[in-house]
Amino acid sequence: MSEYTGKEPKGVVLDHISKIYQDPKTKKDFYAVHDVSLDIRPGSFVTLLGPSGCGKTTTLRMIAGFESPDEGEIYLGGEAINALTPNKRDTAMVFQSYALFPHYNVFDNVAYGLKLRKVPKAEIRERVERILALVELSGMEQRMTNQLSGGQQQRVALARALVVEPGVLLFDEPLSNLDAKLRVQMRTEIRRIQQTLGITAIYVTHDQSEAMAISDQIILMKSGVIAQTGSPLEIYYRPNSEFVADFIGECNFLHGTVAGQEGGSTLVKLPDGTVPVSAPQPRNTGDACEIVLRPEAVKIADEGDLPCKVELSCFMGSYQNYHVRVGGELVKITDNCPINKKIFNVGDEARISFDPECAHLL
Repeated sequence: MSEYTGKEPKGVVLDHISKIYQDPKTKKDFYAVHDVSLDIRPGSFVTLLGPSGCGKTTTLRMIAGFESPDEGEIYLGGEAINALTPNKRDTAMVFQSYALFPHYNVFDNVAYGLKLRKVPKAEIRERVERILALVELSGMEQRMTNQLSGGQQQRVALARALVVEPGVLLFDEPLSNLDAKLRVQMRTEIRRIQQTLGITAIYVTHDQSEAMAISDQIILMKSGVIAQTGSPLEIYYRPNSEFVADFIGECNFLHGTVAGQEGGSTLVKLPDGTVPVSAPQPRNTGDACEIVLRPEAVKIADEGDLPCKVELSCFMGSYQNYHVRVGGELVKITDNCPINKKIFNVGDEARISFDPECAHLL
């Protein structure tokens, strides 16, 4: 919707920020966020992802101004904003609880921020109507919020944040109160609106599939620090640790030792054979290593690189789900479109193989 008149999207830079809290039981200080540095490009959709208590919401609240960093500086569009209150920052937040005013109708909820800013009435009407059209709520201006579904309430909350035309839009787990189907629908809508407007968005979630579906960049956090930053593809296929690999999707780990180099691949010796794995950096022969293998990257057949024994064989419609034992280690396999393939049953002996490019070495 090109007539959106928002300012240029702004980048966000976190320069070694930390937040210290006191444990109420032990009275000892601890870092909720520790020495986090980020450079978020203008117009990008960035997700802070991680388990409960990893520091992602605290980081978002520091950007919004609801918390102050104890160390480091936050910059918005090149301006240092640590000293600015939330209403003085060029940001708008969409909350998990929607935080709508129950005694206001849809129009007045969306117009609230504009009225606070003393925007002329005619401009308020024009901007509210335009944003309601964008979130597909035209014609509902007079409805009270308690007459709306959860998905519609979330759209009102989104419209209220967008109508003030912020440089950066912040989301704090906005879809966690919706059912699974509606959550998928709304995350697609949020991504569509963000791309339509070209606005910078920073989104907090603990749902890895949500993060994968909507992000340009994922920042995966653990215990107050950044575990890895990258595109969804990089995080999924090139994790830098077992924690990252295990948090994003299902994963198999095969433990072995480096047996040498062959072309651009590293040879890894496993208990029942040696396999090549694509590795950009050469490894030292004899070093312990771990092969990271996604279930869909593993092929099961009568012929292959490594012997296995089937422990689970389950038809799931679009794929056959296998659990096989490979040299004492459990390997999960997603065998897509199984209708024209041999189905292996529990107890069968088989062999597995994988493309060296589809595996990753830790």
